[in-house]
Amino acid sequence: MDTIHKIGRRKTSVARIYMSKGKGDVMVNGKKVNEYFTTGPLLYKINQAFELTETEKQYDLKVNVLGGGITGQAEAIRMAIARALCEVDAEHRTTLKPEGLLTRDPRMVERKKFGQKKARKKFQFSKR
Repeated sequence: MDTIHKIGRRKTSVARIYMSKGKGDVMVNGKKVNEYFTTGPLLYKINQAFELTETEKQYDLKVNVLGGGITGQAEAIRMAIARALCEVDAEHRTTLKPEGLLTRDPRMVERKKFGQKKARKKFQFSKR
């Protein structure tokens, strides 16, 4: 197996991963994954696809991620990993699909409208 290249997206984050056989090293933008994502829940999200398919410590990842915040970036990486695992073995799809890891989350920030305070919040109404 040579290197697999996949893209994952979430909100305004875009993650490009390069997955190859290895011993479980994950590099995100040139840093180790636990240096880039310091909180536990984000590390769990990244490893979720590997845990579900029982493929931990089998693949090395090189990740380039840009845009958005750290949560959106972590979920974009998770989606890219899930897509790559499906390319490695089509049987993984039956495990990952029910968990929602292969579905692109379409929720985006709604834009602010003119004449309003925020996207939906209005200025206070005065009758007189």
